[in-house]
This record gives sequence, structure tokens and C-alpha cells, in this order.
Amino acid sequence: MPINVLLNGARGRMGLAISEVAPQQGAHIAYACDAGDDPATGIDNCEVIIDFSFHEVTPIIAELAVAKKIPLVIGTTGHSPEERQTILAVTKGKIPLVWAGNYSIGVNTLNYLTRKAAPILSESFEAEVLELHHHDKKDAPSGTAARLIEILQSTYKLDDSKLTHGREGIVGARPSDEIGIHAIRGGDIVGEHTVYFCGQGERIELTHRATDRRIFARGALHAARWALKQQPGLYDMEAVLGLTD
Repeated sequence: MPINVLLNGARGRMGLAISEVAPQQGAHIAYACDAGDDPATGIDNCEVIIDFSFHEVTPIIAELAVAKKIPLVIGTTGHSPEERQTILAVTKGKIPLVWAGNYSIGVNTLNYLTRKAAPILSESFEAEVLELHHHDKKDAPSGTAARLIEILQSTYKLDDSKLTHGREGIVGARPSDEIGIHAIRGGDIVGEHTVYFCGQGERIELTHRATDRRIFARGALHAARWALKQQPGLYDMEAVLGLTD
């Protein structure tokens, strides 16, 4: 049976992609809404919410999901720390919440490989993250890059003071306890992420390149179906795919 989805952000790039692939993914967009629409209008016909809208809208959508006791899949990026805390507080223990910066199976495999490689390479290899996106993307670093950075920070026990966003001027030698972060914007690049592990005499690069936005749409719909069978809690796409070891 098709699952009935409330799609918030339906007229954006991702919203259009989700609507396009939904029939092949066993999903029906029962209510599509965007800026200026009231999501509560069509919520009664829906089993799950997928949100690809704007960061300031997501807390409102989270409250609606809790009120109706249905799962929420968040693909929106760019939330402030305060917005993130609000969303987590509203949903905690009440609904299944899948929240990922990227819903691609390939990207989440990149996350997994980064988590495995970092402790093997340890401090003798210095980590840098590079991401590329289209010129319309509003936030930087991307949600996907942010997740990769979290993985590296957790492995190397580095706080946010050790993150360097780009470099300019006479910055001196690179400290070993640093993670460099770089964002490129231009054209119609769907998304590209590389984690560099730079050692003496050798370098490892883990790269994912997306050429079709529909890979993210399929992943989000897969997550929505998975969430319907879960207990209340916070999940990421690695949990959806079973990449948790």
C-alpha cells in the first residue's frame, strides 16, 4: 500500500524531485504545501511528514507532527542551534524523527567509511572537508559536510574552536589538531563532498558526487516508510540503512 505523505516545501528543488519519484517509491503525496500554505489543512489525510522547506519553518512542522502523532522526516538544512534545540525538545520521546543532512545511500556510506577511516589514520593524517553545490544553495557548510565534520570531531575529540572555515592571509603552519572546511558554490552542481586525510608522502580521499537530485528524494521516501515502523526517537539516515556498527 502506498504511504500518504505531507510534503512541506513542495515547490522547491527537493520537493519537486520527491513528487516526481513518489509513485515509483510506493508513496502518495496526499498534501503538498509550501510558503504561504497551511500544512494543518491537509494533515489529517497523511501518515508521515517530509520537510524540505526553510529552517525557520521546521519547528512549526515539528509541533504539527507531534500534535498528530505521526513521524517526521527532516531534510531541511541551515537550522540555528536554537532552532535545532527547539525541534529536539518538542519531538523527544513523542514521535519517530529522522533527521539527516543528506538522504543519499552513497553519502551515508561515505559517512560510514569516514567513521571507520578516521581512527585508523589517527592524528598522523590531517583531515579537511571540501563541499561543492549549486549557486542557489543558501547555507554553508552543507548539512552533509556538517555531518562529516561531526564524525571527525568525535573521533579526534576536537571542539568547534578547532574548525577552520577557509583560509586567508598569513595564517601560519597548519596545526595538527585542526579540521579545515571549504565550500564552493557555482552553476548547477547537485552536490559533491570529499574528505581528505593528508599524511606525509600519501593522501586518502573519500569522495561522493551526486549528479541527479532524485537520489536524495528516493532516500527521503525510504526513510519515511521506515519511520512508520519505529518507536519514538531521533534517527539519522545511517540508522535507516543499518550502518550503525
